[in-house]
Amino acid sequence: MQRTRDFDKRYRTGDLPWDTGRHDRNLELVIREYGIAPCTVLELGAGTGTDAIWLARKGFRVTAVDLSPTAVGMARKKASAAGVEVEFIVADILRDELPPGPFGFVFDRGCFHTFDLPEERARLAETVWRRLGPGGHWFSLMGSADGPEREEGPPRRSALDIVSAVEPWFEILLLRSTRFDSKLPEAPRSWACLMRKRDRVSTAPHTGECRDTE
Repeated sequence: MQRTRDFDKRYRTGDLPWDTGRHDRNLELVIREYGIAPCTVLELGAGTGTDAIWLARKGFRVTAVDLSPTAVGMARKKASAAGVEVEFIVADILRDELPPGPFGFVFDRGCFHTFDLPEERARLAETVWRRLGPGGHWFSLMGSADGPEREEGPPRRSALDIVSAVEPWFEILLLRSTRFDSKLPEAPRSWACLMRKRDRVSTAPHTGECRDTE
């Protein structure tokens, strides 16, 4: 698949402006602000594992997924060197079978925004919803469409893109304008979005079908 080859090439060549070598400050902030206690975690698009390792050190039980075999290989070595246990899996989130959970917390830093089509983003929201336990949280960092046009950096998504995809699967608790941690000269603008799983879903907006899901 072309997307897998593109990402794997970037990890092989070291073209990783998003990989600062330090855990994400937005992740640390939201866990502290919302009092998210150690639980089972699914990280989507884990890259070289920096955030997964930080979560494991904080007492979370982490399963981390990335579509790049090179990234997963690097992450496993880093976790071993750090002396923490993280399950790293090579998988395409929308094409491959993911661990069923249930998880208490799902985290993605730049996964949601890689999907250009609204129906793909909605499928991702449903995939996350099905793997979270009751009352589980999803925290996503997404490239923002606000600000001037730029030639590099993460894909740009609007607040409407986000809400359209995650409703009605999730209740949005936080949608805050922030910036990605980055090695670029100017940190790209981003959204920090914390969501809580809804108990029941009655309508699937991306298909127009009515559902009664528990």
